[in-house]
Amino acid sequence: MTLNEIAAFLGGSVVGTGDVLISNIRSIEEADDGDITFVANKKYLKQLKLTRASAVIVSPQIAAEGKNLIVVDDPYSAFGKLLSLFYPSDHGRSGVAADAYIEEGVEVSPEATIFPRAFISKGAKIGRGSVIYPGVFIGSNVSIGEDCILYANVTVYHSCIIGNRVILHSGVVVGADGFGFSSPGAANNKIPQVGFVQIDDNVEIGANTTVDRATLGKTWIQRNVKIDNLVQIAHNVVIGENSVIVAQVGISGSTKVGRGVMIGGQTGIVGHISIGDHVMIAASSKIHKSIKSGEIVGGAPQMPYKEWLEVEACRSKLPRMRDTLQDLVKKVDDLQKKNI
Repeated sequence: MTLNEIAAFLGGSVVGTGDVLISNIRSIEEADDGDITFVANKKYLKQLKLTRASAVIVSPQIAAEGKNLIVVDDPYSAFGKLLSLFYPSDHGRSGVAADAYIEEGVEVSPEATIFPRAFISKGAKIGRGSVIYPGVFIGSNVSIGEDCILYANVTVYHSCIIGNRVILHSGVVVGADGFGFSSPGAANNKIPQVGFVQIDDNVEIGANTTVDRATLGKTWIQRNVKIDNLVQIAHNVVIGENSVIVAQVGISGSTKVGRGVMIGGQTGIVGHISIGDHVMIAASSKIHKSIKSGEIVGGAPQMPYKEWLEVEACRSKLPRMRDTLQDLVKKVDDLQKKNI
């Protein structure tokens, strides 16, 4: 495509030569003649002068003499949109493979794709345009909407509900039993987990993440939530729409997470609390109580973000502070002995 065509597709404007032909998208360090790249972070402004790319997607605040630019409001979003155009998803086949195992009473859209060695249990429904990869297990009475992608070795236990345009990466487990036992540490009597999991439209869940079924009612992942790899979501948790959860987060049972919440990696969250809308939680935090909407927190245990930064700034000084304190204690002891 020419630069003018790309600019029209992205809703941007060209600075430089619009008839330059673009054949590939590459990183700013690797780009060469015929490639387009982008700058969305100030750290890469130095690379802008050095790159050999034929064109660069930038924000309105950036200028680069002698470079062909496409100016857009959000370079990173534009980059993603262009990637989808240059590299459309290709699942390589369509229809139902002869060696997929599909029990009686399953409803599979004629426009769905079922790969070999997928197992779909009785009463399940697979919507139009959905793709089920090898090794996927879909339990009884599961509902999967339109244009979903379940990559290899995904497991969806019985009675769970998956909306439209949901992506489940390899190893995701939806609907395993919640961790519920009476007399824990003694009898460990299992409490039956008879609820289900509901995942709404446009959700994406990363590899080897687990979402447990509810004890009663549902565990609910709402619209447009994005979850990274290796996340544990316990029974009866609710994740509000547009929230983002980074890798290795653990959320304990019955916690409610609001809309537009951002949770940093390796954060642990106790059960039965509420996290308000648009909260931001720093990586490796330990959340032990509810958080009001709009707050930014960090630390273990949690504290307001600015306070946490002050604490972290002191951490490296602790050995010297200890030495100073010990010296002061010795001086006070010496003074007290003299006064006696």
